[in-house]
Amino acid sequence: MADVHDVRRLALGLDGVEEIDSDGFDFRVRGRGFVWSYPDRSSGRRVLRTDVAVLYVGDDAERQALALGEPDLFFLTAPYDRLPLVLLRLPPVDVSRLGELITDAWRMRLEE
Repeated sequence: MADVHDVRRLALGLDGVEEIDSDGFDFRVRGRGFVWSYPDRSSGRRVLRTDVAVLYVGDDAERQALALGEPDLFFLTAPYDRLPLVLLRLPPVDVSRLGELITDAWRMRLEE
């Protein structure tokens, strides 16, 4: 079971990462976001959810594969329809898998 503290520890353990001041979490490398807390607007106002991470995945094929293949962990939402991002529910993911996902997102942003 992963949480915001695991996200922070894993992201800050990668080279060149900066944390942006936020009510949730927001991590960037070379000025590009790779993992941040989900800004939920379903209630009509913006609420940062630290139990859901937005992850950069690079392309739509990967995004679709994650969301369709593991719907208990990943989901999509309309504001991100055209972006290479997927939403990850933190409580059901184990910490080692979270580390792989964060590292992959960081690596893709470095390669751009």
